Amino acid sequence: MTERNLYNEAVELLSALIATPSLSKEEEKTAALLADFLRSKGVEEVHQQQYNVWAFNKHYNPALPTLLLNSHHDTVKPNAGYTRNPCEASIEDGKLFGLGSNDAGGCLVSLIATFLYFYERQDLKYNLVLAATAEEEISGKNGIESILPQLGKLEVAIVGEPTEMHLAVAEKGLMVLDCTAQGKAGHAAREEGINAIYEALPDIQWFQSYMFPKVSEHLGPVKMSVTVVQAGTQHNLVPDTCAFTVDVRLTDAYTMEEVLETIRQHVKAEVVPRSTRLKPSSIPIEHPLVQAGIRMGRQTYGSPTTSDQALLPIPSLKLGPGFSGRSHMADEYIYLQEIEEGINLYIELLGKVIS
Repeated sequence: MTERNLYNEAVELLSALIATPSLSKEEEKTAALLADFLRSKGVEEVHQQQYNVWAFNKHYNPALPTLLLNSHHDTVKPNAGYTRNPCEASIEDGKLFGLGSNDAGGCLVSLIATFLYFYERQDLKYNLVLAATAEEEISGKNGIESILPQLGKLEVAIVGEPTEMHLAVAEKGLMVLDCTAQGKAGHAAREEGINAIYEALPDIQWFQSYMFPKVSEHLGPVKMSVTVVQAGTQHNLVPDTCAFTVDVRLTDAYTMEEVLETIRQHVKAEVVPRSTRLKPSSIPIEHPLVQAGIRMGRQTYGSPTTSDQALLPIPSLKLGPGFSGRSHMADEYIYLQEIEEGINLYIELLGKVIS
């Protein structure tokens, strides 16, 4: 199949996906659409678990390393500012409009086209596994993380997210902390009690001013932001607890455990992480995928946004057509040219590594 035919079919598939609502946890119909599409293109074994769909290249060889091609088919709820029907695919001025067109439908259909391009090849140096997964937008536990055991031993992954086909070689992780400072209740008019807000202030100021010594080459410093503070029930009662939330954006310079331990050493409040799943991720600059991309003139950078990379315990490269700034916007769109370029560049990049 020619790259032009792959492009035409990718646009048709993306239009069908846009017309099929697929909010996180409600991806049943798009999962069925994707599985049916792959079967219609001659993919012999298409697997599905819940709303995740995956397939291996035809001549899978267990002696070879495996490269994962992954993107998601769930979407966020439509932005309130939409002036178009978010579930109607329409093309104007070279743009394909619709919910999920940019994040991450364009990436997904481009990766599917790339997978189909290599599907029948018998001379590959890597196995390929394509995974179209669910619940990415909510970092849900029934997405990519839930099917990893079914994908076998993976060596590296390309995660399809809109990067303008530049190489996101590192991605920040996320850790949300619930912190509680303790005080003692008392009447505000008298000198009694211990004000938990005042107990919390030194900790909050520490989060504001502390700088972790190691700075990531691509992601910069670890960033901590106090985002929610809750204390007190009435004006004349000294509060006995002050709860505050901290958003921590992690880099590849530290493990999540190292960051958490440093925080607990410096603050008096009780610190409880909501989750330690969304870890920072990266791929070595020396990796053949990255080096091939650099030779193709693609730029490397660190991504501040979180994706399913955070759930992959292997080196991964975030790469895909589209522009991150269009994600979740009203009247979301992707340029048709971006899809065509995405397919061509994915095929060229993989051709340099797996052929």
